[in-house]
Amino acid sequence: MLIAGNWKMFKGPGETDAFLGAFEPPAGVEVAVCPPFVSLAAAVASGRTVYAQNVHWEPEGAYTGEVSAGMLLELGVHGALVGHSERRQLFGETDETVARRARAALEAGLRVIACVGETLEQRASGDTDLVLTIQVEAIAFAVGEHERLVLAYEPVWAIGTGKSATPEQAQAAHAFIKRLLDRPVLYGGSVKPENAADLLGLASVDGALVGGASLEPDTFGAICRAAASSS
Repeated sequence: MLIAGNWKMFKGPGETDAFLGAFEPPAGVEVAVCPPFVSLAAAVASGRTVYAQNVHWEPEGAYTGEVSAGMLLELGVHGALVGHSERRQLFGETDETVARRARAALEAGLRVIACVGETLEQRASGDTDLVLTIQVEAIAFAVGEHERLVLAYEPVWAIGTGKSATPEQAQAAHAFIKRLLDRPVLYGGSVKPENAADLLGLASVDGALVGGASLEPDTFGAICRAAASSS
């Protein structure tokens, strides 16, 4: 069971120090934090498992604003997110670039959490399975069933909205993804202490990618404890 906290564009180095000083993960669950690039060093210094929020597919070059897998490894980072819905929607990530980022990170030795998921319009039109098939197969074609790869199912309509997939919706989506690519699948979409136990107790859910609820030690700790109880 893996619980990853995606801090998005929150918490500079000072806030990262304060958070990790106050947060103690429970036994029985793997916990990772995904701070902004400027806070990675502070997080690594805490001795916790740290993932970056993105990684480029080239080892170096004229790619202003990007960070390579080798740079992250040198810093002591354990892994990286790729393909988060905000990267896809706001910054033009495509299935191709997500797959390239995943392949480069895995080949360099990082772990990867690769995100997939449908929008509200795609779900409403009955295209959830089609969207997931296209996204997952792009990753599968690039990296296969790599031992350091984890997927994260993010129903885009449930991110930052306070809405969450029902346990039935989450279970169906996770089971479908695993039929496409046999790797662990985290649930990401308004995970909070109130729904964590129900979601994490599902047969096909292998953890959670937590957004807003990961920003406070108390709420993130409650989700981690729910995961430990479900393991």
